[in-house]
Amino acid sequence: MSEDYRQIHTCPHIVEQKVLLDIRNMLQSMGKDITLFPLPNIDESHDTIDGEAREIIEESSIEVDIEHASLASSLNLEQKSTYDEILSAIDSGNGGVFFVDGPGGTGKTFLYKALLAKVRSEGKMAVAIATSGVAASIMPGGRTAHSRFKIPLNIDEGATCSFTKQSGTAKLLRMASLIIWDKASMTKRQAVEALDNSMRDIMGRHDLPFGGKTVVFGGDFRQVLPVVRKGTRPQITDATLRMSYLWESMRQLKLIRNMRAQNDEWFADFLLRVRNGTEETGEDSNICLPQ
Repeated sequence: MSEDYRQIHTCPHIVEQKVLLDIRNMLQSMGKDITLFPLPNIDESHDTIDGEAREIIEESSIEVDIEHASLASSLNLEQKSTYDEILSAIDSGNGGVFFVDGPGGTGKTFLYKALLAKVRSEGKMAVAIATSGVAASIMPGGRTAHSRFKIPLNIDEGATCSFTKQSGTAKLLRMASLIIWDKASMTKRQAVEALDNSMRDIMGRHDLPFGGKTVVFGGDFRQVLPVVRKGTRPQITDATLRMSYLWESMRQLKLIRNMRAQNDEWFADFLLRVRNGTEETGEDSNICLPQ
């Protein structure tokens, strides 16, 4: 851990202090205190970040892309209505839980980028996460849900996330004005409920979903559902977010217009019929592609 610092500093004491500060930040993100371990004392004069949590420093250092800041002016009517409603919930301070439902190509990621740029440009904190790593990499500052929220891999009903009230993750969530969770339709509802339980606790508002924060979920239930090992159809359905107690408190926002196929209305309608399972099939249940 000290090799990089040795290339910059020649003093062994400074190198040691820099490494100790890194270890302290890592332990804080896990909700632990470095003073509980048999390590040398830290000289606070070498602490350039004044003990701030690593998670907050990482999020606050995300730069807003100039192109993303201008995306709001390019939103279609569906996206603009959703955009305005979510921002209104943030500005009110009362929070709200939303689910942006739209087939692939309707511009969900485009909308997320516009929201993140708007919130961050105002100096507020926005947390962007996704169920899969590929989806997370598309959003600025994106992380996977399990990485950001310390969600246990083996999760049961009524579980909570593996971070404490004093951890950097908890501090980040208290400061966050907006949380976006993409590909939530692929997530087991127990993972979302674990975040809900933890946020109600750290915010001290047990009567409000996610402690009164503005949380935006997005996904498409026509695509891949949660993976239940050797699960039956009812078991897979039961694992989806739509079967959660949180679903009733989510404001449903639908995107229908296919922006990728907007110049070919017939093809856009064909894709929607396939996704909805309404396209005619043959005796072998296969869809016949047009000539």
